[in-house]
Amino acid sequence: MKYREEFAYGVIRDDLRIPLEDGTRLYARIWRPVTEEPVPALLEYLPYRLTDWTAPRDAQRHPWYAGHGYASVRVDIRGNGNSDGVMTDEYSEQEILDGVAVVEWLASRPWCNGNVGMFGISWGGFNSLQIAGRAPEALKAIVTVCSTDDRYDNDVHYMGGAVLAVDMHAWAATMLAFTARPPDPRYAGADWRGQWLARLEELEPFIHTWLAHQQRDEYWKHGSVCEDYTSIKAAVLAVGGWHDPYRDTVFRLVERLDALGTPVRGLIGPWSHQYPDRGLPPGPAIGFLQETMRWWDQWLKGEETGVLRDPLLRSWMCESVPPATTYPERPGRWVGADSWPSEQVMMTEIALAQPVEVADARLVPVHSPQQTGVDAGRFFPIGNPGDLPPDQRAEDGRSVCFDTAPLAGRLEILGRARVRLRLSCGAERANVIARLCDVAPDGASTLVSRGVLNLLSRAGRDRKTLWPPGEAGDVEFELTGAGYAFPAGHRIRVSLSSAYWPWIWPHAEGAGFEVDAANSSLLLPVRDPSHDSLRPAIRFAEAEQAEPLEVRYLESRNGRPERAVARDVATGLWALDVDPGYGGSRVYPDGLEFTEIARERYWIHEDDPLSARARSDWSVRLRREDMNWDARVVTVSKTRCDDGSFIVENSAQCYDGEELIFERTWRKEIPR
Repeated sequence: MKYREEFAYGVIRDDLRIPLEDGTRLYARIWRPVTEEPVPALLEYLPYRLTDWTAPRDAQRHPWYAGHGYASVRVDIRGNGNSDGVMTDEYSEQEILDGVAVVEWLASRPWCNGNVGMFGISWGGFNSLQIAGRAPEALKAIVTVCSTDDRYDNDVHYMGGAVLAVDMHAWAATMLAFTARPPDPRYAGADWRGQWLARLEELEPFIHTWLAHQQRDEYWKHGSVCEDYTSIKAAVLAVGGWHDPYRDTVFRLVERLDALGTPVRGLIGPWSHQYPDRGLPPGPAIGFLQETMRWWDQWLKGEETGVLRDPLLRSWMCESVPPATTYPERPGRWVGADSWPSEQVMMTEIALAQPVEVADARLVPVHSPQQTGVDAGRFFPIGNPGDLPPDQRAEDGRSVCFDTAPLAGRLEILGRARVRLRLSCGAERANVIARLCDVAPDGASTLVSRGVLNLLSRAGRDRKTLWPPGEAGDVEFELTGAGYAFPAGHRIRVSLSSAYWPWIWPHAEGAGFEVDAANSSLLLPVRDPSHDSLRPAIRFAEAEQAEPLEVRYLESRNGRPERAVARDVATGLWALDVDPGYGGSRVYPDGLEFTEIARERYWIHEDDPLSARARSDWSVRLRREDMNWDARVVTVSKTRCDDGSFIVENSAQCYDGEELIFERTWRKEIPR
């Protein structure tokens, strides 16, 4: 990592409030180059509190952009940080309209040349796409990192039509702890407590809404730009990582936008849910800020930077590695594709079993213990030591596995594999989980990809179609994307299971299924590397950032492990205990003492799907000794179920010093 102390431009920083038509003011921090000439503006628009939570990350990139001739702007969404108002949900219509207004406000500033770009990772990547979908004239280009174009089927709520227990619950709990936090009096002023109380009066756990929409309906279509790719007029650089759950969005964006003639390029590296320049595992990191500068210069300054001569899709081809929960770097190489789907990639069908005479056909039963999935790893890896899935041999033992013979030669895949299964199910509801693994000669099993299908959603995510008990039928579904090279001598394994806790919430029946393996197959996107030597090598500059913020990090885990699995052998109860490790406690240069303690727990009995339950505890303290300010937020979120309903309980307590100023408990039963 290289830190820049000097830039082509001097940099000035201002904190101000951007006025909206309804009188709401959004808190903004603007880094601008010292120049008399108008410059383009770049916007990052988030709920994550620019004066504390994202301040270290913001310091890495916004001053860097300013030093290269851009006004770089970080804005807190309405109802967050030191912005006015209340936030009622993620990606609301109000949020998008406010974002459009901010783009237009920036374009109208005398220091702006009228051209605006947006960028962001995760939430900021989402709303960059969503605001681009409203096509404000000033928005010329976006860089969307680790984001989705499909809020229902490629986000934290549902997967393959199944409820994502791990992040439906945990992310709702995280956002409850976020939205309950106070403005900071150093920046919000004397009325900070009045603003806080106004927010708290409107506080409502988001999970109530998310679980109320269990099929793909108008709620999820809102903000999903896949509903209308033609709405996007800005140039799009879409970025993802092989260890990020949103990577498949890059494939869809490059395919659909390129077909429409919208300028687009895709980049998928070995990374987790992080910006590619941060150096967090797995690497290697790249000079991502320099790469985005080429994009901005092309579309916001009108300079020819050659971005449209780059391959349509650049992706990291991962070499085979032994299973591990973290990798400092993933060995591999960059490969390019000038179209997507690529002519170098052919879908190759591999039967799960050899054909047999119909009279001798055998159905293989798949009925997994309910704890299958405890070695799934984190849904959102962010570079922590325990994030990635460990050796899958235990999970394979809880599943039904189909292996190829040892490979005679190296085999590369790039894209999304699919499974075609002929199933019989004795219940109306069941989940089907498929994992793709690389099995080494010593038996070690490395997870490459996985996919889920809720059989209720097999006819479409917008409807519920019961399975006729006892009948056989064919289903097909995609696994998450991968760029991976299987070595000679290794075997490719497809593992099928009927449970995947705590990623997937089990149906009440906990039903398994039977698979007709002789009439089922794996379809692999096999890539031909023979032409790689004919194309120019893909290279990136060394990762570079502005000088880091001088933040002092404190130990806040109190000896608890980051991720621990426990089994009570007498009762069959399994427990997963997780510290999400979002950054922990720290002291900022402006004197803010920030304490954050979070814990997520998941329980299930190996033979009882109705025993599934989850709990998240958050404690956040913000303290300024010089201002005699000490605010605390304590939240508890619980989710469980019976055969007919999800039962969701949440509570929040907020303190100003020792005074309890807010306390509320919510309990809802939501039909399954």
